[in-house]
Amino acid sequence: MNQTESQTKNKPRVFQSLWSSSNKPSTASYCSLFSDCIHVATSRTCEYLHFTDPDKKFWPSGAVLREIFLMNYIQRSFQLNLTNTFSCTVMNHGQRFLLGTDWVWAVLDPTSKNPRIQIAVQVLHLAENTQEDFKEHSSLEIEPFQGTRAERLVEFCAGIGRSCFALFLFFGNKKNPGNICGLLSNNLHQALGKCVRIDQKFIEGFFKGAKGFVTATGMLQAVASKKDNDPLTMLVKFT
Repeated sequence: MNQTESQTKNKPRVFQSLWSSSNKPSTASYCSLFSDCIHVATSRTCEYLHFTDPDKKFWPSGAVLREIFLMNYIQRSFQLNLTNTFSCTVMNHGQRFLLGTDWVWAVLDPTSKNPRIQIAVQVLHLAENTQEDFKEHSSLEIEPFQGTRAERLVEFCAGIGRSCFALFLFFGNKKNPGNICGLLSNNLHQALGKCVRIDQKFIEGFFKGAKGFVTATGMLQAVASKKDNDPLTMLVKFT
């Protein structure tokens, strides 16, 4: 085994040593572990985002990219023993339609294991420019679930409170197909109150001319240190 292979194999132990000083992990410790999981997941996803079929007959769909990201993130989070402190709950097809979220990250209370902070994620893929097929659920005659899928995510988070953040995660854009970035906010329900339609075009508007992005680590540090009722909106660069 060469030196590089040895370092890679022992890497989880280095991260796991962050827990040793206390039974209650610090914000810095789980932010570091989360950052490592994100790096693994985005690196693998970007390989497919950059893929180009010379015959232009094949390209990975948004659903495939989402699953690639999740599989790599979840695998790495188990390797680093992160799941007892920072969980990832993947929604089924019906939940994704009704709640507008693909998965929910949560900072867990060390004692009760109840969610203390939640980040509900909805993946958007600019290359497709189409809505995912939810036909089997379209016959549901439930008025609260009308509106765009983005609006349902915002309503879901607003129903929980300021400790729940909506994260709209873009896989690729027109200028940079390998770019993974997102809009995080616990304040978009204010737009709903003003009868503003929240859809992909509305969300993309936050990125026009934007220069200030935080990292995934910076995002998690910000939501963990935020006061209970404070609004927070930020742009996050994952790659």
